[in-house]
Amino acid sequence: MNSEKKLFLKNFIWNSLGTGINSFNSLFFLIIVTRVNDIQTAGIFSIAYATATILYTLAMYSGRLCQVTDIKNKIKDNDYIVTRFLTCILMLIGATGFLLFKQYSGFKTTIFALLAIFKGLEAFSDILYGVMQKNDLLYKSGMSLSLKGFIGIAAFLVVDLITRDLRLACLSVIIVNLVILIVYDYLMISKKLIESDKVNKENVFSIIKSEFFVFVNSFAGIYILNAPKYAIDSFLTEDIQAIYGYIMMPATVMTLFTQFIVMPFLGNLKELYEQNKLKEIEKITLKIKLIVIAFGAFAVLAAFLLGPEFLGLIYGLDLTAYRMNLCVIIGSYIFYAISYINLVTLTTIRHTFVQFVIYIISMIVAFAGSNILVGNLNLGINGATYSCTTTLAFQFVLYTIVTKVILYKEKKGQNNGDNLHT
Repeated sequence: MNSEKKLFLKNFIWNSLGTGINSFNSLFFLIIVTRVNDIQTAGIFSIAYATATILYTLAMYSGRLCQVTDIKNKIKDNDYIVTRFLTCILMLIGATGFLLFKQYSGFKTTIFALLAIFKGLEAFSDILYGVMQKNDLLYKSGMSLSLKGFIGIAAFLVVDLITRDLRLACLSVIIVNLVILIVYDYLMISKKLIESDKVNKENVFSIIKSEFFVFVNSFAGIYILNAPKYAIDSFLTEDIQAIYGYIMMPATVMTLFTQFIVMPFLGNLKELYEQNKLKEIEKITLKIKLIVIAFGAFAVLAAFLLGPEFLGLIYGLDLTAYRMNLCVIIGSYIFYAISYINLVTLTTIRHTFVQFVIYIISMIVAFAGSNILVGNLNLGINGATYSCTTTLAFQFVLYTIVTKVILYKEKKGQNNGDNLHT
């Protein structure tokens, strides 16, 4: 095996391990809180982590994609790092404003604040991972994520077992992440790679301006998935919040599975678009959709047969009363998965503004629907389930119609161009 293949395999293995543990750390945290503390505390943790995840999109802003795809290095590493520092500060300001508005209890406010700081550190680390990736050291970022994941979960568990205080458990994870960020991410690796160029203010502004719609779409997308949690937070109890968190967690597997299936095709889709092969793009995305639907159908069946029992074994609670809620939520994520595939299609063929419109409309529907069904109609956790389903189904319909119309117009334009050419 040559050195390039060895490096590719090393990058793939470590990055998969690191991102995998990072994707599921909230699941492990929630299990620990439920088992060690109580269901009410688990409910607080669930909504606090969801809020921190939404704020995380502000800290990340455009994510690592803009940085890594800057092959010509027009914008220097220092510019990206300063931009990320600013967005992390904005995130913490946003978290402060949210907490001042909500006026939670002291304990709940502290948990929200600690988890916001935790996700802020995670976002800042990501920009250093971008530096590593641009220098063919993606495996180093995977190692960092793995260290933070395993040590962080272990620290959280030990501290929570000893103190039974969720605040100290969250603080322990922050300390783990901060130490690894400084000692490993920056001093050991990134400091040696970052060029000593002065920060260009115009480049910082350019990043913020060019990636605005990407940020809004990411922010709205996370909010849409968590809107029912905020309705529960406003109208129901912490134990209902925890239960909704338990039955929602398996549905996220649909999202991860879809991303896993789509990612290998991104380069191919881009090449096909550059070659004006829109029909081939439709064929590939249709196959992906069928795979996702088949997986989703299997997931719904598995949830119906064994879902509550399996979750009950993990969390130590009887969740059989929520069997249909679990099945409906997982089924609704099939709609979300197909919308994501349409998102990839539209992004590939350079249609982003229309997605901004779709997300804003869907966010309004999610906010109104969740508050009406959970609060006004007093449907409780069933209202949260219905809200999740109707919002994702609505978004699916919008994305499907828009994607079909745009692809039709694109193909028609190509045909007219061919006729003119001939």
